[in-house]
Amino acid sequence: MIDLASLNIKYLPGVGPKRAELLNKELEIFTYLDLLHYYPYKYIDRSKTYKISEIDGAMPYIQLRGRIVSYNTHGEGARRRLTALFSDGTGVIELVWFKGIRYITDRYKPGTEYTLFGRPTLFNGKFNIAHPELDPIDDRIDNTTGLQGYYTTTEKMKNAFLNSKALQKMIYTLLAGIQEPLPETLPAPVIAHRQLMGLTDALRNIHFPVSINHLRRAELRLKFEELFYLQLHILRYTRLRNQKLGGFRFDHIGDYFNNFYHHILPFELTQAQKRVIKEIRADMGSGRQMNRLLQGDVGSGKTLVALMSMLIAVDNGYQACLMAPTEILATQHYEGLKAMVEPLGLRIELLTGSVTKKRRVPILDGLLTGEVNLLIGTHALLEDTVNFANLGFVVIDEQHRFGVEQRARLWNKNKIPPHILVMTATPIPRTLAMTVYGDLDVSVIDQLPPGRKPIQTLLQYDSRRAQLYAALRKQLQMGRQAYIVYPLIQESEKSDLKNLEEGYDLICEAFPEYQVCMVHGKMKAAEKEAQMQRFVSGEAQIMVATTVIEVGVNVPNASVMIIENAERFGLAQLHQLRGRVGRGAEQSYCILMTSYKINQDTRKRLELMTETNDGFRIAEADMQMRGPGDMEGTQQSGIAFNLQIANLAKDGQILQAARDEANALLDSDERLERPENYIVRKELNRIFERQKNWGLIS
Repeated sequence: MIDLASLNIKYLPGVGPKRAELLNKELEIFTYLDLLHYYPYKYIDRSKTYKISEIDGAMPYIQLRGRIVSYNTHGEGARRRLTALFSDGTGVIELVWFKGIRYITDRYKPGTEYTLFGRPTLFNGKFNIAHPELDPIDDRIDNTTGLQGYYTTTEKMKNAFLNSKALQKMIYTLLAGIQEPLPETLPAPVIAHRQLMGLTDALRNIHFPVSINHLRRAELRLKFEELFYLQLHILRYTRLRNQKLGGFRFDHIGDYFNNFYHHILPFELTQAQKRVIKEIRADMGSGRQMNRLLQGDVGSGKTLVALMSMLIAVDNGYQACLMAPTEILATQHYEGLKAMVEPLGLRIELLTGSVTKKRRVPILDGLLTGEVNLLIGTHALLEDTVNFANLGFVVIDEQHRFGVEQRARLWNKNKIPPHILVMTATPIPRTLAMTVYGDLDVSVIDQLPPGRKPIQTLLQYDSRRAQLYAALRKQLQMGRQAYIVYPLIQESEKSDLKNLEEGYDLICEAFPEYQVCMVHGKMKAAEKEAQMQRFVSGEAQIMVATTVIEVGVNVPNASVMIIENAERFGLAQLHQLRGRVGRGAEQSYCILMTSYKINQDTRKRLELMTETNDGFRIAEADMQMRGPGDMEGTQQSGIAFNLQIANLAKDGQILQAARDEANALLDSDERLERPENYIVRKELNRIFERQKNWGLIS
C-alpha cells in the first residue's frame, strides 16, 4: 500500500512545484496525507437549484443554472470592475467581479451553461452576486448534490487562484486515485468499542459527505482519533516520567504542621481546603514526584493550603520555596506567611530582584546550610547562585506567568526533583485542563471561606457616569479604595477606547480631594512597584491602571472595581479583575462600563458576569465564546493548540472517551511494544515528530 505521508504534494496532478510551494508556506501542507487532513471549515447545502425568478432577500446563498449573456467592463485602474448578465430563462441577474477580470472572461464564455453559486445582494432595487462560483454543468465535483465543504485559504493563495474550489478539486483528485482502503490508524478493538466509522470512509465523507449523517459520523471518527493521540502522548509521557523519576516520600506529619493547625491557624479550614490537603498529602507520601495543579478562585485560600503543604516538607527535614510572578505579589506572600510561621521558630526569607547584595548573601548562605526553611521569591529563585541544602517542595503561583523552561529550572536545584504544586486563580475548563495540564493531577478549591460577601457586579452605560462618580465618592468617604481599569495606555487613532492617560487626568479632576496613582505595563519595574505601594499602603485612594493589576494586588480595603470598555475584555479576564475587590469584610462592587451601542452577544456575555461569581461557569462560557486557543496561559503551557478538527470547547465528551481509551491501552501495554499496537506507535511518532512544541508542563 502506498504511504501517503511520504508522497510530496507537488506530484499530485493539478498541483506542481509552484502551487506546492504555496501550500507548504501558507497551510503547512507538504504531503498527500497533509492534504487529506486539511478539513473544510464549513459546509453549505447545494442540493437545491433555484430559479432567478424565485430569488428574495432572505436567501443567504443560492445555486442557479443558466448562461452568461454578455460582459461589460466599467471604470479604470483600481476602480475597474467586470459585470455580466446571467439568465436561466426565468429572469436575469447581474454578476460582479472586482479582480481577476481577464481570468473570468477567458475562462467563462457566453452561451455555455454553468452552475452558479453565490450570495445575492440587493443594490439599487436589483439583486446581484459578487464573485460567484461558476462551474461547467458536466463538472463531476460540482454536480455533487448536497453538502459542499469550504476550505480556509489565504490572500496569497487567492491571488494565485488557489481558492477553496481549487483545494476541493485537488482533494477530489487524490481521493479518486485511492482504489483500496487506507490502512487503519486506530486499534481495531477501539474502533469496535466506540462504533467508529472506518478511516477511508471518514476521510471521503469529511470532504464529500454522502449525507448529513455520514458527515457527523466522519467528524466523530476524526475528532476522536485526534484527541486519542493527543491524550495518549500526554498520558504516556506522564507514566514514563513517573517511572523514571522517583520522589521524596514525606510520610511524617510532625510538630510544625500540627502546631500550626491546632494553635496558629486563624480560622477553620473549609471542607474544600481539607479535601485538597488530603490529596496533596497522599501524593507526597506515595514515593513518586508530585505534579499537581491547584485551582481556586481569588480568595478561596490556596496560599494557606500551599503553606500547610510546605510545612509537611519541613517536618520531613526538607526546605520549600514559593515562586510568584511579580515582586509585589511575592512580598505580599512573604509578609502574610511570615506572621504565621515565625511563631513556629521557622526561618522564612524573601528573595527578589531588588534585594540588596548585602541582604542577599546571608539568605544564600542560609539556604546552603539548611537554616532557611522557607524561601519566597520571584524569577530570582531561578538564578544559578540560588542553591538549597535539600529542596523538597516547590509552589509556583499564577503558573501561567512562567514559561515551561523557567519552571523546569527549579527541578535542577536538587538531584531528586522536588514535589511541584502549581496554583492558579484562573479557573480552567475541564476539557482544557485535561489537555493543557493533562500530565498534572488537578485539585480544586470550590468554596470561599465563610463571611465573605459576594461581589455585586453591575453593568452600567457611559451615559450614567455622573451617578457612578457619586456612588464612588460615597465609598471613598467611607474610607474605601477603588480601582479603575482601562484597556489601553495611549490613545489610538483606530480606536475610540477610553485611554489610560486621559482617564487619569479626568479622575484627578473629578476627585481633587483624593490621591490617585497610575500603573501600566510600560512603566519601569521600580516605578510600577512604587505606584502600587502607594495604593497598598493607603496613601492613594484610587488606582487607575491597565490589566497589570489583574494578578498580585491584595488590598482588603479596596471595595470598588470599575472596568472601562468592559466589552473589550474576555470573561475570564473580567473575573480576574473583579477578584481584586471583595477581599475584606465590607460589601464590594464591580462596575462594567460600556457604551449603550453594543451587540446582543456582547450584552449577553457581560450580563453573565452580573449573574454569577462562579469562576468555573464563567471560564466554560469564555471558552465557548472565544475558543481554547485564546484562553490565557495556554501558549505558556507548552502545548500548541493546532488541533485540526476537534474543538475543546465543544467536544468534551469525545475528549473523555478518547482519554479513557488511551488509558486502557496503556494499562495493557504501557510501552506500546505488542505487535498489535505497532500502528499506534507508528502513528504517534508520525504526529509528534513534526510538532516539537507539544512539550508538557512540569
